[in-house]
Amino acid sequence: MRAEQTLEALQRRMIQQLKTQHHETAPLDARLLLEHASGLSSTDLAMQAKQEAGSTLIHDAQALVALRLTGMPVAKIIGHKEFWGRRFHVSSAVLDPRPDSETLIEAALALLPEKKALRLIDLGTGSGCLLLTLLAERPLARGLGIDKSRAALSLARRNAHCLKLRLKLGLDSALDLNLGLRRRVALRHGDWLHGVNATADMIVANPPYIASDSIDRLDRDVRLFDPRLALDGGSDGIGPYHALIAPSFQCLTGGGHLLLEIGVTQAEAISALMAAAGFTDISLRQDLAGRDRVLIGRKP
Repeated sequence: MRAEQTLEALQRRMIQQLKTQHHETAPLDARLLLEHASGLSSTDLAMQAKQEAGSTLIHDAQALVALRLTGMPVAKIIGHKEFWGRRFHVSSAVLDPRPDSETLIEAALALLPEKKALRLIDLGTGSGCLLLTLLAERPLARGLGIDKSRAALSLARRNAHCLKLRLKLGLDSALDLNLGLRRRVALRHGDWLHGVNATADMIVANPPYIASDSIDRLDRDVRLFDPRLALDGGSDGIGPYHALIAPSFQCLTGGGHLLLEIGVTQAEAISALMAAAGFTDISLRQDLAGRDRVLIGRKP
C-alpha cells in the first residue's frame, strides 16, 4: 500500500483542497466530511490513520469536498449540526444551529427553575434547536414550537423523536439515552402567535432580522443555502419583531420572560418595541464575540 492511499493522506489532501476557499475551517471541515464519508468517528480516524482509504471512500470524500467548494455549509452536506452538546438534523429548510444562539440558551436556563412545570413557546422554531434544548435541560417543561414552514416543522418533529442525551462512559464509548421530548412538545404551523390561545412562562425566538436589500450581500454560504424565509426581516430588518412582541406580552404569565435574538445594530429599536408593549427589566446579552445578541424582557 502506498502512503498516499491512507486515511491520513486522504484527510491531508482534503484539507489542502478546502484551504483554497475555507482556510480557517479547512481542517475541521475535512474531518467532519471524512467522518461522514467513512462512517468512522474522529477517534477511529486517528487510530486507523495508516489504513488504506479505498477507491470508493476516496471518490465519496472528493464528492463531498466538491460540494463544500460550492459554498454549501458542512452541516447541510452531512445533514446534522452540533448544538449545546447534542446533534440536530438540518436541511435546506432551516437555518443551521449556530454557536451564537447558545447565548440565548444560557440566558434562558438562568431564568428557568429546574424543578418546576414550565410552559415554553418557540416562535419560528426551525430545526427546533432552541426549544428542544431547553426541554432537554428542564425535564418538567413542556413546549410549543410554531413555524410558517411545514418542511421546518417536519424536521423539528424528527429532531424531537431522535434527540438523545449522550453519556460518556470512557475514552471511546458512550450510552445514548432517549430524552422522550416528543411527548413534551407540540409543533404547529402558523404565523407567529396569530390565532394561538395559549399561555407560557417563557417565549423565545430567533426571527429573521436581515433587511431585505442586504440579503444579496451576505456570505455565499448563507445567501445560497439558508432559506430566505428565515433571513428576510423586511425593509428595516425588524418587521417580525413588530408582529410578535405585543402578542408575546399577552401570552406570557405574570413574571414570564421574552428572549429574542437580534441583529448587531438592532438593540435600541427592539428594546423600544418591548418597552412600548409593557415589558420591564429589559436587558441585553452579548455573544462570545462581544456582539449584541439577545434581548430579555419580563412581563410584570
